[in-house]
Amino acid sequence: MTEEPRPTLEAVAARAGVSRATVSRVVNGDPGVREVLAEKVRRVVDELGYVPNRAARSLVTRRHDAVAVVIAEPETRVFADPFFALQLRGISKELTAHDIQLVLLLTEGRDDHERVGRYLAGGHVDGALVFSLHLDDPLPGIIRRAGVPTVFGGRPGWPQAEGGGPDAPYVDCDNRGGARDAVRHLVGLGRRRIAHITGALDQTSAVDRLDGYRDALPDVDPALIAEGDFTPAGGERAMRELLDRTPQLDAVFAANDLTASGALRVLRERGRRVPDDVAVVGFDDMLPVAEQTEPPLTTVRQDIEEMGRLMAGMLLQGRAGQERGTGAEGEAESGAGPAGVVLPTSLVRRASA
Repeated sequence: MTEEPRPTLEAVAARAGVSRATVSRVVNGDPGVREVLAEKVRRVVDELGYVPNRAARSLVTRRHDAVAVVIAEPETRVFADPFFALQLRGISKELTAHDIQLVLLLTEGRDDHERVGRYLAGGHVDGALVFSLHLDDPLPGIIRRAGVPTVFGGRPGWPQAEGGGPDAPYVDCDNRGGARDAVRHLVGLGRRRIAHITGALDQTSAVDRLDGYRDALPDVDPALIAEGDFTPAGGERAMRELLDRTPQLDAVFAANDLTASGALRVLRERGRRVPDDVAVVGFDDMLPVAEQTEPPLTTVRQDIEEMGRLMAGMLLQGRAGQERGTGAEGEAESGAGPAGVVLPTSLVRRASA
């Protein structure tokens, strides 16, 4: 059985009774076509099932209708942590609504950084969404040199010369304020020896949450702070360290829900009742984690999916501005859009505190 030939631009033009150039302008979103004609062309496109050739279209529009999502973590971490799935879902929803493809790029190690840079500089995508960066990460500088519009997930902590700094577009949550609220909640419960298990301190989110903890407890004993890495195993290691060092602690604020889940396992192993002996608060409110711990986890909620959606929206808005001739930098200078968006957090109370 022979397949029917795919409808062509010429076939759409013949059926609609317009020129090939008119069909091309409508398909490529050019506003310079009268609405009556544009609607007629769109109707014929639907009737014939015409699908534009993306390669040919990109030659005309100089767009690729693709965005790279760069996660500066190995795949074992990305696919094990629900945070990344939630953020990717928000990004994917926004890009899909604009018929834009998502290209996922992960970095297992330093060798991958140059590979990512070459791909971005090769003109395959219209922009990049980058998150989970570390303070010594060369990616911001590599991406800047690639010359693609970029929005970061998380407050930039890199020098402006390396592609970060205060003017870099980003989306984040109020990490410091959320941490402060979590610790004040524990203080309000009458807890007096409140420990903190940090995230990886080469990431700005972990630093901000540690600062929020110290805001609420300015004279805290350093022995009540143990470094984690945003993973359950890191939470377990830090919890054992804290209990060995300060066995009389009566509360723990963990830098994220996965860390808190590891801490809860160790507390259970050591015979500490939660919340009777030790109250525990996490950060993120990732439902697959927070509602499945024993007991269910009190935590600080950030809207992870919305953060992903906003990142994609900011990038697309900047692209639209460039097509109008304003560009992302021109919009920021005129005050049309903020360089950074910080979403509020809220405390979700469950049985652990």
